Amino acid sequence: MQVSYWKFFLVVFAVLSSTVSALHFDIAATTKPEPFCVRDFVSEGQLVVIDITTSGSSNDGQTLNLYVRDSLGNEYRRKKDLVGEARIAFTAPSTTSFDVCLENIASYSGRSMSRAVELDIESGSQARDWNMISASEKLNSVEVELRRIEELADEIVDELTYLKNREERLRDTNESTNRRVRNFSILVILVLIGLGAWQINYLKNYFKSKHII
Repeated sequence: MQVSYWKFFLVVFAVLSSTVSALHFDIAATTKPEPFCVRDFVSEGQLVVIDITTSGSSNDGQTLNLYVRDSLGNEYRRKKDLVGEARIAFTAPSTTSFDVCLENIASYSGRSMSRAVELDIESGSQARDWNMISASEKLNSVEVELRRIEELADEIVDELTYLKNREERLRDTNESTNRRVRNFSILVILVLIGLGAWQINYLKNYFKSKHII
């Protein structure tokens, strides 16, 4: 019964996750812009598809640049003067986070300008072309939806397993650090006790040699 509840929770979570909408925001144009970045997390081997739609047109006094790179320094795409629609797809070589960064450069100062941006990031089962899968494997809409939810639930299980393993590694590191600190503290105490005993013995012999005691 507990396993059934667990699977039911994963399916519900998968359905709710699939209803997340794209990001909508405006990015102002300046002569020295700071990059505006959106970060997402991806597992090794997962397909990532980034769809971006922008307003404006070329030569309108602002240049919108885009680049996508992960925390390991790998750059997947760089596009200058982005206008209209663009799609970026790549497969993550490892489990890591990646940033989708935009910078809007104004050709001249003194005028308020901005670009409207719609950004949609999908990964794993959400990034797959289910229409193509349905056509190639001759699946009906219900079968396609059940398969998509099943794959999404499997991805959630893999993510939970990864988080569990990471927590275990961090706990082992924490316990190892505590053990080393404890041993170092004991060593320091023993050294201080030995140094104190040597000083007492030294002072005692010194006072005896001076006939003070």
